[in-house]
Amino acid sequence: MKRNKIFGAVAFTTLAMTLAACNNEGNASDGAGSTLVIQESADIPTLDPGTTYDTASGQVVENLYETLVGYKGSSLTELEPLLATEWEANDAGTEYRFTLREGVKFHSGNDFTCADAEYTLRRNLVTNTADSGNWFISESLLGTPANANDDKSVTWQRITDAVKCDGNVLVLKLPKTDPAFLAKLAYVGQAIVDSKHATEIGEWDGTEATWKEAVGQDLMGSPLAQKPSGTGAYKLVGKDATSVTATAFDGYWGEQKPSIKNVIIQKVPEQAARIQAFLKGDADFIEEGGRPIISSQLSGKDGVAVLDDLPNTVAAGFSMNQNIAKGGALGSGKLDGQGIPANFFSDVDVRRGFVAAFDVPTYIEQVQEGKGAARNFLLPDSFPGYDTNLEAPEFNPEVARAAFQRAWGGQVWENGFTVSISYRAGAQTQQTAMELLKKNIEALNPKFRVNIVAKEWSELIKSDNAPKEAMILSAWAPDYADPDNFVTTFYASTGYYGPRLNAKDPEMDALITEARSTTDQAKRDELYAQIARRAQDQAYYVVMPASPTVFTYRDNISGVGEATFNPMNAFRAGTYWKNLSKS
Repeated sequence: MKRNKIFGAVAFTTLAMTLAACNNEGNASDGAGSTLVIQESADIPTLDPGTTYDTASGQVVENLYETLVGYKGSSLTELEPLLATEWEANDAGTEYRFTLREGVKFHSGNDFTCADAEYTLRRNLVTNTADSGNWFISESLLGTPANANDDKSVTWQRITDAVKCDGNVLVLKLPKTDPAFLAKLAYVGQAIVDSKHATEIGEWDGTEATWKEAVGQDLMGSPLAQKPSGTGAYKLVGKDATSVTATAFDGYWGEQKPSIKNVIIQKVPEQAARIQAFLKGDADFIEEGGRPIISSQLSGKDGVAVLDDLPNTVAAGFSMNQNIAKGGALGSGKLDGQGIPANFFSDVDVRRGFVAAFDVPTYIEQVQEGKGAARNFLLPDSFPGYDTNLEAPEFNPEVARAAFQRAWGGQVWENGFTVSISYRAGAQTQQTAMELLKKNIEALNPKFRVNIVAKEWSELIKSDNAPKEAMILSAWAPDYADPDNFVTTFYASTGYYGPRLNAKDPEMDALITEARSTTDQAKRDELYAQIARRAQDQAYYVVMPASPTVFTYRDNISGVGEATFNPMNAFRAGTYWKNLSKS
């Protein structure tokens, strides 16, 4: 309790100092509704759209920047104009022309023009790092998910032919039809940056003379990540290790002007401190720690509102790295009971043992309060392509024991192992899931040991660190509403998680390639059913169950509800900050 009180005092002081900074800039306004406070356990790795690929960063970037098109209301399929007022495609679906909005200002004061949209998309194609989502826009525009360092067919000419301005019209050319292309442009990573501001602060200058130097460039701590300039309803005031502060942008073009003047996102690792601040009204939204916490500590309390049974389009599973990098979670590096060899998880029976040892029914009961269901595949069951006829893997200690007895020719069972698995610090549900897995694994054989390690979110997602992890929770919220976004991401050897798992499955890759290239929905569904069966047989992930989305908020916040909740938004309320008001 003493520790919580001390932390609360520190948090309050930080909040007061931040608001003072806002007042010194003349941006804050008086009144009870002037500041929205959000508390999370995760840090915010970046504010550069070009490398934003996580929800912690995305919830800020989606409010500082805007894309050409966006999702309409709560719809996952209907798009509406944002920085583009209208668009048209040719009959083949290989050329799109976007008429851009006039009279829009960036936070810097610069005018938004076609040159900014052109620069943004070209920059994304040029940099296209492993820490970004630019692989899927590159795949659409260039026919490859790779950058020029990894695919020598990517040239400056191909990039400029794919993205160019025709007056105030942005022209995008695709090598082949992509039915999901417009939805891909709604992803926050394709938000339009201020090109003049970017080059002035040291970003790539957008020219042919320097493009090769920018290929694959690490943007996580880029100049633009430190000094963003977007067209969004909020602009950055400051960012440090423990907080991000934004204020309403007076020059915002949209009809919906922000009602709340200031927004503060605070990193508060201690769950008890977040809950205390929330119950006192010092925070408006918090990372609660899961459904059981909401039910036992928050629901029914004064000033607390709960929104439940919302769509959940997130898929998650514990990934098993089949070739852990040197210096990673190896212990002794041998199958001697004190560690694991780098290729420990390359044996399918090791993976099958871990899958069969995870008690999904208990997890659903304890963590999700009986809500939700087991999944057979890392694809939301609401998406087309999910095969409801395929049974989900079941918790079965006997199956797990038999698999471990076969693994590595019997050496695993004979010698035992010690493996370290990692979760995001402060993520209570992840910790609980890993503790449940640890308990069941260690119960099989006294020579089995599982160590659970908490790590910062930015550390876990960084591509340089990922190869060193043995097992982490690999979760995915869709970038665009199509099954391929999950299937390629999780299961393709060239997807986002494939290289982190070091999983190469030619049969799986062939099925995925065929599924994403056909427009026949019945054929696609059958291919995805085959992929699901293959994935289950090969046990690439310990698949987490589906769970309806639930969150809390202070009841003096308006603009929150089922009608405004869109799971494509990174912010937990499923809407933009500008749509909220506070009394």
